Amino acid sequence: MSRRFVWPKQDLVGAHQELTAPVVDLEGFLRSDEEATKQASDIIKAACLQHGFFQVINHGVDLNLIGLAHDHTDNFFKLPTCDKLKVRRLPGSIWGYSSGHADRYLSKLPWKETLSFGYNENCPNPIGIDFFKSTLGKDFEKTGLVYLKYCEAMKGLSLSIMELLAISLGVDRGHYRKFFEDGCSIMRCNFYPPCQDPGLTLGTGPHRDPTSLTILHQDQVGGLQVFSDNIWQMVRPLQSALVINIGDTFMALSNGTYKSCLHRAVVNKYEDRRSMAFFLCPREDKVVRPPQDLVFNQGKRLYPDFTWSDMLHFTQKFYRADDSTLQNFTKWIISAKSANL
Repeated sequence: MSRRFVWPKQDLVGAHQELTAPVVDLEGFLRSDEEATKQASDIIKAACLQHGFFQVINHGVDLNLIGLAHDHTDNFFKLPTCDKLKVRRLPGSIWGYSSGHADRYLSKLPWKETLSFGYNENCPNPIGIDFFKSTLGKDFEKTGLVYLKYCEAMKGLSLSIMELLAISLGVDRGHYRKFFEDGCSIMRCNFYPPCQDPGLTLGTGPHRDPTSLTILHQDQVGGLQVFSDNIWQMVRPLQSALVINIGDTFMALSNGTYKSCLHRAVVNKYEDRRSMAFFLCPREDKVVRPPQDLVFNQGKRLYPDFTWSDMLHFTQKFYRADDSTLQNFTKWIISAKSANL
């Protein structure tokens, strides 16, 4: 194994127990049952105050669509490397294929391959369907259409979860839904190949997502771990469930009330693992600012105003996302604003 993939021992501390992950049944909420909505928001509140992680079932997303999206992801990652490199991710871009992020980092490389692209339903071509056909050939024309349907479903679900988050925080239930309706989100397909020395590396290192909300579907192999109660804990894959975690941008939108989830992914020696992550983001020029009610109740603002464009620029150009991204971003944005006075 190349030394570039070897991680420090402190990042490789093993997980020896399973997280009792909160499971939220969305069926009642989706049919406007107020009692079920209250129960769901209470479970979400408890989870977000503790570690920012929960799973949802009866979420309304077609399981056949999820399976089809995984099939197309498999088709892509099975391509010869020379073909995958036709869509390689360029520096500073969120689009394209990457192997271990070797184009961005020199050390602590993740043991994985990724395919990433943006999704903006307000554009005539929301995910660049022609991108798949023009770069990978006619066989991948359907891939763009499948990913489009998948992203549409994820966006709809994420807005529903934003409504529940607002209810759980005691603010207007439409506040966050409206804030994110015109956003441009990110879709990422992950492939973690088997590793002969899984104890030396990580599929994804310890980090908090700089985005607002992540919806993840993972296969049944397992490998996702969450840091809670000062230890790493394993997350058992739940059939047909979707994994939800809070990101740094939403932590700022809640004025620090809800925790951005610290998590990582491990690899194993014998099986590959796949997952698909949808990252909800606001429109790039929207000001990230918590509702006034939250600030009033807490007495002060914890984070300065910023835009998602600011955060994206920081994490793409200056900083590798880790467990302290929001704190370091806050220092950076304050310094940048002071320099411009």
